[in-house]
Amino acid sequence: MIKRITIKLNVIEGMLYYWQATAEKEKVGENYIINMAELPEMTYLYDSEFNQESMRKVLSAVSNREVLNSDSKKERKFWNNNMWMLEDLEYTNMMVKPLKTLNLDSIIDELNSKNGSEKYEELEVIFLPGHQDEYSIVGNKLIINFFRVKPDLYDEYKIMIGETLLLDYIEEKLIELISE
Repeated sequence: MIKRITIKLNVIEGMLYYWQATAEKEKVGENYIINMAELPEMTYLYDSEFNQESMRKVLSAVSNREVLNSDSKKERKFWNNNMWMLEDLEYTNMMVKPLKTLNLDSIIDELNSKNGSEKYEELEVIFLPGHQDEYSIVGNKLIINFFRVKPDLYDEYKIMIGETLLLDYIEEKLIELISE
């Protein structure tokens, strides 16, 4: 039976500092970038095409305002996503704000009414600065690509991922998680 759903935003909080500092043309130290790449949650994004060194290389290029020269589609997409964040920090903040106040307690009862809910007492929803996938599921964790969060410019309460409202999207993916 699911007792709680935790939301993890520590990587996004760290990236928010990185995006703000980079946009203000402050130099983000290589140690900070390496520390971000070493965060345990980042391993959910890593594979043979995109790893810790990929993240370091891309974030260094973005910080130094360099064009990324890479054959890796995932590295190029990650570079593009990070450059996009720098273009409009107000929009970036509109993406982060609703995640900071997101409360998923309202969907616990619905999840507990589904088959598979007895597998986990705690579920985690982790927002990461991804490259290609919209989401992934690993054990009791739902990993959501932060770059897919789309706030409505005219309605601050309308946050979407694709064509689905954020809360509905998370509920749908958590049902998928417990059903696996």
